Amino acid sequence: MNFYVMTLFPEMIMHGVSESITGRAIKKGAINVKAINIRDYTTEKHGKTDDYPFGGGAGMVMQVQPIDDCYTAVLEMIGDTAKKPKVLYMSPQGRRFDQKMAEELALEDNIIFLCGHYEGVDERALEIMKAEEVSLGDFVLTGGEYPAMVMIDCISRLIPGVLGKKASAEIESFHDNLLEYPQYSRPEDYKGMKVPEILLSGHHANVEKWRREQSIIRTLKKRPDLIADAVLNKKEQKFLNELIKAENKPGNESEKE
Repeated sequence: MNFYVMTLFPEMIMHGVSESITGRAIKKGAINVKAINIRDYTTEKHGKTDDYPFGGGAGMVMQVQPIDDCYTAVLEMIGDTAKKPKVLYMSPQGRRFDQKMAEELALEDNIIFLCGHYEGVDERALEIMKAEEVSLGDFVLTGGEYPAMVMIDCISRLIPGVLGKKASAEIESFHDNLLEYPQYSRPEDYKGMKVPEILLSGHHANVEKWRREQSIIRTLKKRPDLIADAVLNKKEQKFLNELIKAENKPGNESEKE
C-alpha cells in the first residue's frame, strides 16, 4: 500500500507516521508513505500557494495551479497502473470516515491525500483530481494533516504484515459492529480489583463467549447506535434481546438517567 500526502507541511506528516506501528511498517516495506510539498509546485516567485477568494470573504484559499501541478507530479511518481489512484480530500463536508470505509480503502494500491488549509482549496482542484471528500467528524481543524495521519494509521492496521498477528486487527473495536471487550493483564489482584475468574480458567470457549457478551454489553451501553447492525449468531442475539428487555423493565428508569 502506497500513501501519497499532498501538503504544505511534509515534515509534520513524516514525523507523525515514522513512529510506532506505522513506522515499523514503513521500515518493513509493508506500507510506503511519501509527503509531497505543494509549495514546491507554485509558480509564484515568493512561494505563495494561496490568494483571496473571488466574491470576497474572510481568509485565503489554496490556489488550483500548485495543487494541479503537484497532483500531476504524484501521478508520475505512481506511474501507469490498471487502477486509478484513490484521491481523498480532508473536509468536514465529506463522508464520515469509519471502520467500514477503512476496510474499503485497505483494498486500494495507491491513495492520495490532499490536505487543505486556510478557508479550503479552489473547487477546480477537486474537480481535476476527482477527489472524494472525507471527514473525521463534525468539527473544524487548522488543516488536513492530522486527519490524513489518522486515516493512514487506521488503514495501515488492515494491511497484511503491518500488525504482528492477523487476528489483532480483526478483534478490535467495531469488528462485527461491536466495541471491544474489557482487557486485563498482571497482576491478578490490584488494590482489591480482581481480574474476572473466567479469564483465569484456561477454558478458551468460555473465555470467547464471555468476551463476546461483554462486547455486546459495552456496545449497547456506550454506542447503542451500532447495535442494530451488529453481526450476531442466534445465541448472541438472544442474549442481546434479554439485555434490552431487562433495560426496559419497569423500575430501571433511574438507572438510565
